Amino acid sequence: MNDERIVELFLSRNEQAIAEAQNRYGKYCLSIADNILADMQDAEECVNDAILAVWNSIPPNEPENLKAYVGKLTRQKAIDRWRENRAQKRVRAEFIRSLDELGDLASGINGDMIGDKAALAKAISDFLRSVRERERNVFVRRYWYCDSLNEICIRYGFGMSKVKMMLKRTRDKLSDYLKEEGFDL
Repeated sequence: MNDERIVELFLSRNEQAIAEAQNRYGKYCLSIADNILADMQDAEECVNDAILAVWNSIPPNEPENLKAYVGKLTRQKAIDRWRENRAQKRVRAEFIRSLDELGDLASGINGDMIGDKAALAKAISDFLRSVRERERNVFVRRYWYCDSLNEICIRYGFGMSKVKMMLKRTRDKLSDYLKEEGFDL
């Protein structure tokens, strides 16, 4: 089936258009997505998403070159997926590292001991309001936003050892503060 006929099927909202587009351009699109993602499962999902995007965009669009149109949508979907995967890996790794740093503090806290989670959250907030702004900002960037140590150094113009020491001292102060507030650590 030629491109003009496939576009006519899309315009008439005939679901056969999806199968025809997949049949005609599936391998082409899979090649585009796999070259970007280097992951066949993600590439296949991007191709399916791209074909769905074609369905959702014709009409009102009426592409003159269906191959280029489908290829462009596939490329966009693959790049979006690549960015998503990259961001998740970075955040996940930094999240795990930051949790490891909080390990001593967090390991002493369990649900039975703290009783009221709202009270713990308030105590932590009160503590953070009591420390100097730069220490609070570094602490929040590391443990809330999961910034890497390097990103924090760049953001605030500090050396690595200064950031590490600042975080260690703030964690220690938080631990002492929570013990004073009656939390069993």
